[in-house]
Amino acid sequence: MTVRTRIAPSPTGFLHLGTARTALYSWAYARHHGGQFVLRIEDTDVARSTQDSVQQILDSMAWLGLEYDEGPFYQMQRLERYHAVVEQMIAAGTAYRCYCTPEELDAMREAQRARGEKTRYDGRWRPRLGRKLPPPPEGVKPVVRFANPEDGIVHWDDLVKGPISISNEEIDDLIILRPDGVPTYNFAVVIDDWDMKITHVFRGDEHINNTPWQINIFRALGAPLPKFGHCPIILGDDGLKLSKRRGAVSVTAYQELGYLPEAMLNYLARLGWSHGDDELFTREQMVQWFDGSHLAKSPAQWDPAKLAWVNAHWLKQADDGRLAALVQQQLGTRGVAAGDLEHLARASALFKDRCTTVVELADWIEMVFVDVKPRDEELAAHVTDAVKPAVRTLRDRLASIDWDKGTIAAAMKETLTAHGLKMPQLAPALRVLVCGRAQTPSIDAVLALFPRETVLARLQHV
Repeated sequence: MTVRTRIAPSPTGFLHLGTARTALYSWAYARHHGGQFVLRIEDTDVARSTQDSVQQILDSMAWLGLEYDEGPFYQMQRLERYHAVVEQMIAAGTAYRCYCTPEELDAMREAQRARGEKTRYDGRWRPRLGRKLPPPPEGVKPVVRFANPEDGIVHWDDLVKGPISISNEEIDDLIILRPDGVPTYNFAVVIDDWDMKITHVFRGDEHINNTPWQINIFRALGAPLPKFGHCPIILGDDGLKLSKRRGAVSVTAYQELGYLPEAMLNYLARLGWSHGDDELFTREQMVQWFDGSHLAKSPAQWDPAKLAWVNAHWLKQADDGRLAALVQQQLGTRGVAAGDLEHLARASALFKDRCTTVVELADWIEMVFVDVKPRDEELAAHVTDAVKPAVRTLRDRLASIDWDKGTIAAAMKETLTAHGLKMPQLAPALRVLVCGRAQTPSIDAVLALFPRETVLARLQHV
């Protein structure tokens, strides 16, 4: 059997972090087993689906590097197929048309509540042996319902949760086709997974209640059942379900915040899966290890500090040329022109160990290209009367030397000797005046990143 997995987001908004984690698990499982990974866009919510959301999903998948082997497939382009299967099911007696109006359904539920019963469709339009149905009412467009088995148990061995059983008595006759001819989720997903030969379905555990209906539809069609794995939700740092109402939860939001895709994949993978005590690993290692085991049964909690730690690690490992391009893009959004990628690469190498995101890295490097305004308290603390003469001497020396780290360091040592000072006295003053901050990496390396003219200009008012 060839393993085939899929991810099937709805384009009614951005690609949620929970969906991204499901996509990662599905992708890694397929890659581990040498199978295929399919992208399907479930766009049957016509009123809320947008092309912008579709594009955001595609962009997010591309940024994460979760390449798919087939797709994207769009459900609204498959209506003819759904309709054909519905007609086959009606002919086979596994589906039927229901002409209940919304008012009738409301009255049905109200009467059930009054009797203390669970609200559910009562099967009044379901054909039964020896039962004569009334003629279809004029002007009412029917829905099509699945004739769910009325007894027995639906059982499956979940890849995450283990054995799960639900009685068919708890399940009513699901609508599978709306009056406008658009299929419902639980029907379309079965036909799609059947047609696309999906063998393993990883998804959020909010879908557990949908699974019995889907299994019964698979069986009614005589279609092979995929294996299901329902992953627990991700909780926000407030202990509630991760939600856009309480912070950034879209993949692209974290891209804009300066996180790296390898860090996001690394962190998402650990939110519900483990490989021993390994916290940091590459995509290739995850593919090697991810065999569908060691998936957590309990919800994971989103930890921004842990994500920042993971991202800082991968930032340090990142190629400086790649970081230069990302910094250039980030500075461009601020209206700062920084066109020399080689220069930015040198700057990235110098500052990246102090950063957790590309945004922070750009914050450091921006001082090379825009004017800085030191805080008065730092000027008073570090640019003292005792050190000002040495700053003026150094400025004169810097005006005529070769502009590189080694020569700048030699000029600083000569200045310190001439004025009887130590580096901890001179270096903070230079940092505040040139960089606008009292803490930086080695000051000779930092000054070498600046154009000579910029350094001289920032030292001239001492």
